[in-house]
Amino acid sequence: MTKLIPLSTAVRENVRDGDVVYAAGFTHLIPFAAGHEIIRQKRRDLTLARATPDLIYDQMVAAGCARKVIFSYMGNPGVGSLRIVRSELEAGRLEWEEYSHFGMISRLQAGATGLPFMPMNPTAAGDLERANPHYRTVTDPYSGREVPVVPALKPDVAIIHVQRADAQGNAQIWGIIGEQKEAAFAAERVILTAEEIVDEAVIRSDPNRTLIPGFIVNAVCHVPYCSHPSYTQGYYDRDNAFYLAWDKISSDSAATQSYLDEWVYGVKDRDEYWQKLGQETQARLRIQPNLSAPVDYGVY
Repeated sequence: MTKLIPLSTAVRENVRDGDVVYAAGFTHLIPFAAGHEIIRQKRRDLTLARATPDLIYDQMVAAGCARKVIFSYMGNPGVGSLRIVRSELEAGRLEWEEYSHFGMISRLQAGATGLPFMPMNPTAAGDLERANPHYRTVTDPYSGREVPVVPALKPDVAIIHVQRADAQGNAQIWGIIGEQKEAAFAAERVILTAEEIVDEAVIRSDPNRTLIPGFIVNAVCHVPYCSHPSYTQGYYDRDNAFYLAWDKISSDSAATQSYLDEWVYGVKDRDEYWQKLGQETQARLRIQPNLSAPVDYGVY
């Protein structure tokens, strides 16, 4: 049975106003296309959770989608602040919770394993422990010492981008591995976007690479170039020029709205977006193959 549906349908059926949304991916595999679809469908009052909000949450906040952000680092990577999220926080128009990376992933691990909280030893985030009331302590029943803990994070929906998946949602990732597995298992619903949809036999040929099992996935969407301006290892490069450009765009509300009008509301889907980027940008982001050594699983 296939779970393959258009991204617009997946968002319509699985992302609701007021939801806690976790868009996973660390450095690469960031599901920008799904974020843009959420903007186009005008979802509101979302709690946007993500270890590193990146530009996608800046854009979603600018579009009025968010009531709150939960994060463990906030910035335009290698450039500076996320100007829009920061200005909304400082103006008191956006609720927020901040954790260390360790704290954020520990929250997801607790959610994924059905635990109410997760102990941390140590946090390496003393200031956050003092500033964030969700950091608490419990007494270790074995040693008697106090152990910091964080509460489980259980998103209503997790959005996971992968290199390849079959139509049932069994999905494989390579390159930098982020919190995709923890976010998927912690969430109530999972939208999976993939650069390629492959036959089940391809997934079965390399089972150790399968990070997301199909039985936890609600929707599978074929979305090539989903991660731009981020990248997908083995498919296209990071668009560093856009990250620099966004710093200027996001410093001006009119320029930000103009960007959203042209590049989000003004295109119907990711394919139209990619074509609009043009051949020059596409060529600049093209990568050369760099294959790993084959693995022999043997036969019996």
